[in-house]
Amino acid sequence: MLLIAGFFLAIPLIMIGIGMYISGPKYRGPTSDHFNGATFINPGGVKAKGGMEVFKWMICRKLGPWKKDLSENYGKHPLGHYKDGIRITFINHSTFLIQVDGLNILTDPVWSRRVSPFSWAGPKRMKLPGIRFEDIPKIHVVALTHNHYDHLDIQSMRMIFGAHHPKIVTPLGVKGFLDQNFISGASEVDWWEELDLDNRVKIQAVPAQHFSGRGFLDRDATLWCGYVIKTTAGNIYFAGDTGYNENTFKEISSRCGPIKLSMLPIGAYKPGWFMSPVHTSPEESVKIHRDVGSETSIAMHFGTFPLADDGEDEPVNDLHLAIAKYQLAPDGFVILKEGDVWVV
Repeated sequence: MLLIAGFFLAIPLIMIGIGMYISGPKYRGPTSDHFNGATFINPGGVKAKGGMEVFKWMICRKLGPWKKDLSENYGKHPLGHYKDGIRITFINHSTFLIQVDGLNILTDPVWSRRVSPFSWAGPKRMKLPGIRFEDIPKIHVVALTHNHYDHLDIQSMRMIFGAHHPKIVTPLGVKGFLDQNFISGASEVDWWEELDLDNRVKIQAVPAQHFSGRGFLDRDATLWCGYVIKTTAGNIYFAGDTGYNENTFKEISSRCGPIKLSMLPIGAYKPGWFMSPVHTSPEESVKIHRDVGSETSIAMHFGTFPLADDGEDEPVNDLHLAIAKYQLAPDGFVILKEGDVWVV
C-alpha cells in the first residue's frame, strides 16, 4: 500500500517538476496598460481558462474525427523572391511564406512532427508541410506571435537560424527564450510598436486576445501579438492566435488600415465555453475580416494539428457557412491547401 501511495504521489510531483523545467524565462520591464509588472493582460481583461476548467475539458473531451495523411504531396518549389505584388504560400497551420518587395518573410514556422515539449507525446502532425524545408528560399525575416509550441517550434527555429540567419521579430519577453536556445539577435516589440525591416517594408505589432506559456511557471509572462506588415503593395495583417474582441480589431483597422490582405485563424474553437476567450470560431474570423476592412483574407490555424475538439473538416465547413451568411465575395475569404499560393 505504501508503494502504491508513493507511486500516485510521485506522478503529480514529476509532472510539476517537468512543468517547471520547460517553463521559459519571464519578461522584465516597465508596467503598462497591459503589463502589471509580472504578467501580461488581454484587452478588456479577458482571461484564458485555467485550473479546474482545464481538467474539466480534458476529462470531458469529444474530439472530432481526424485522418492522418502524410503522403508525399508537397507544393511547387517557391520562387526565390517576388517584387510584383504580394505572393503568399500556405505551408501549414499558421506558417506562411510571405514574399513582397523582394523580402521573404516566414510566420510562426513549424516543420516538426509534434507541437509539444516532447517528441513522443502531444499534438501530432496530420498533414505534411506544403513546402519541404530544404526548398524554402533565402529567409530574410521570421515573425513570431507568441511562445506556444504550435507557433514557436524551437527545432524549426534552430534550422532556420542555422541556414538563413534572418531578422527575428518577437513580442516582449520571447527573445529571452530564443537567446537561451542560442538563437540570437531577435528584436522585441510591444503592441503598436513598429520596426523597419528594410527601407520599404515595416512591421508593426498589434494586440491579440490570447495567452502565453510553455510550462507551469511562465503563464502570461511574455507577450502575444499579431502583426501588420506595411509594404509598397499594401498592408498585410497576420492575426496570430486570438479570441474575438470587436473593439481590438476595429482599432487595428483605424490605426493600421487600409488592410490589403489578412491571415486569420479558423480552427481550435471547440468547445466554445473553453476555447472562445483565446481562439476564434470561423464565423468570428469572418467578423474580424469585416472589422479590419480586409480586401481578402486567408484561413489559417486548421487542418494540421488536432489542438481542440473540432474535427479536421469542421473549421472549413463552418467557414463556408459563415461566408454564405455574411455574403462575402468569392475571393473575400479563401481557403488554401498546404503548398497553395495566393497572389495579389
